[in-house]
Amino acid sequence: MPDIRERVEEDRGLIKKIQLHIPGYAGYRRREDIRLADNILRIYIADQVKQIRSGLEGIRDQMTTDGKYKGLQTIGNEIFRLQGIEAKVRHAEQGYSGFSPAVRVEETELDKLYEYDYAMIQGLDQAAASVPAIGQAGDTNAFNASAKTFRDSIQAFETAWKQRMPEVTGTKIR
Repeated sequence: MPDIRERVEEDRGLIKKIQLHIPGYAGYRRREDIRLADNILRIYIADQVKQIRSGLEGIRDQMTTDGKYKGLQTIGNEIFRLQGIEAKVRHAEQGYSGFSPAVRVEETELDKLYEYDYAMIQGLDQAAASVPAIGQAGDTNAFNASAKTFRDSIQAFETAWKQRMPEVTGTKIR
C-alpha cells in the first residue's frame, strides 16, 4: 500500500499551497493533511476488517447449509467482535488537540500515529490469511487450531489498536 501522506501532499490545491506559506497557519495545514491521510488509512483498515468479517460470514453460512453446527458459536463470536472493531476503527480518534490541551498532538506525533496505524495492517493480513483455513478445516482439531490462530491475530490487532493514542502521545502507563 502506498504512503497516503504523499498522495495528500500531491493533491493539494492552490489554496492549500498558499496556506503553507502563511506564518502560523502552515503547521496547521500540514497537521490537517496528516490527519486526512490517517483518516483515509483508517477507512482502509475498517474496510479490511469488514472484508475479513464477510469471509467469516460466508464460512458460517456454508457450515449452516452443510449442517455443521459445531463451531458456529465460535465463528459467531468472532463476527460480533469484528463488528465492534470495525466501528472503533472507523470512528477512532484522529490526533486532534484542543485549543488549550493537556497533551498537544504535533506533526511528529501525527506522523507516528499514521505509521502506527499503517503497521497494524500487517496484523490484519495475518488474520485474513487464517480465514480460509477455518473454512477448509476437516475436523474439530483443525477447526480449533485455525480458529485460535485467527483469534490470536485479531487479539494482537485489537490490543495494538487500544494502545495507539497513548503510545503515540507518550501517555501510555507502563
